[in-house]
Amino acid sequence: MQRKFLANLILLLFLNLLVKPLYIFGIDLGVQNLVGPDEYGIFFSMFNFSMLFNILLDAGITNYNNRNISQYRHLLNKHFSGIFTLRLLLAVVYVLIAFGTGLMAGYSQRQMQLLGFLAFNQFIISFILYLRSNIAGLQLFKTDSLISVLDRVILIVLCGYLIYNRHTRSQFTVEWFAICQTAAYLVTFLVALLVVMRKAAFRRFYWNPTFARMILRNSFPYALLALLMMFYFRIDSVLLERLLPAGTGSLQAGIYASAFRLLDAFLMIPYLFSVLLLPMFARMIRFRENPGQIISIAFPIILLFSVGTVALSLGFSREIMELLYNDHVEESARVYSLLVPGLVAFSASYIFGTLLTANGNLRILNLIAGAGMVVNILLNIMLIPRYQATGSAFASLVTLMLSAILQMVISVRKFALVPSRSQWIRSLLFLSGVFAIMWIQQFLPWEWYLRMGMAALAILVLAFSIRFIQPVQLYRILLRTAP
Repeated sequence: MQRKFLANLILLLFLNLLVKPLYIFGIDLGVQNLVGPDEYGIFFSMFNFSMLFNILLDAGITNYNNRNISQYRHLLNKHFSGIFTLRLLLAVVYVLIAFGTGLMAGYSQRQMQLLGFLAFNQFIISFILYLRSNIAGLQLFKTDSLISVLDRVILIVLCGYLIYNRHTRSQFTVEWFAICQTAAYLVTFLVALLVVMRKAAFRRFYWNPTFARMILRNSFPYALLALLMMFYFRIDSVLLERLLPAGTGSLQAGIYASAFRLLDAFLMIPYLFSVLLLPMFARMIRFRENPGQIISIAFPIILLFSVGTVALSLGFSREIMELLYNDHVEESARVYSLLVPGLVAFSASYIFGTLLTANGNLRILNLIAGAGMVVNILLNIMLIPRYQATGSAFASLVTLMLSAILQMVISVRKFALVPSRSQWIRSLLFLSGVFAIMWIQQFLPWEWYLRMGMAALAILVLAFSIRFIQPVQLYRILLRTAP
């Protein structure tokens, strides 16, 4: 299982690191710089608004299905047609509630039209994720890895032509961006559907109320967890746009988006870990294998990435923002410095929260997420009127840190995941070494990008020299015959 995890992780990381940074910094960033922070702030706020109700499209079925198919593969044929039909009906509920809430919130006609495109995109994305949960549940990780980047490849081609072509560049709008997303998601959906239909006995749609109630009842805890986490992760920009005066709100949402974009890009790495870990953890737990074996490999790697990234980001936040954006650099750098430490919390949650999900501890996770949502909303309401995007970033960081700590403590107790003395020592040495490296780099008489590159190299050398990451062990696992 260790060999399988590492081999598929390397493929998944390679594909995503090849494609997604190009999309984020070549397309998404290009769109914001082209249309400006105010216009992009409208798009970002409406995008996050459409995601708040995303759980109505999924109802927790994706995570429940991933865990279920990983443990009992024969259920794919039995459940696929019924779940497919159920999701179509859930889409109707999603559209009614999303548009009804948008009208009550007082969105303009243009915002409602944009919501139409984005809501349809959420509908397609939810189906793609469900189809991928079947593919991952069947342990077809290579196929899932290819599908995971297909939509971004298509978007790079479509949007790249529109925003870098001199004939279309001046006419580009955020609505065009949303339409390009629609085309990319539709193609990806069709590809994923064909893959799953080859494995599942799908002949026709059918509606069975008893089956639907059973699926919704079993997936409800997953749905509640996703809803609560979505609210405290995505509501920041919505509250910024709504709580502040017209014009100011969309501008602050745009500044928040410029900082959040980098965090969102970095989150790709821990998220990919969780994609592989959920079905693996579920299968290991079913067969009473020790998940600590996988965690001992995954956690140091993800900690190296997250701590190193946060340290470099805090040391060079202004220079990074100045390199990427044309407007509001100081404000974006300040917001980014508060948002990016949340990467460490996210990384821990994507491992320990995934472990608790695979073990079926949804009640505990829902209590943590519920408390996190309340804390986040209250802090946003108190801080946004005075501190605007900076206050919202602080609220997000506090919420993420508290949630991650609780998940780690509970996981350690439930699975007896007590690190060895040598692991504690290596971890403390690594953290202390990173702090020392970032302090020393300030005094080097070089340009910032050279100091940043040298600091990154020094952090890597540190991790390997103190055996925080052990390449020999990883190499042996990859060469070992899979069990």
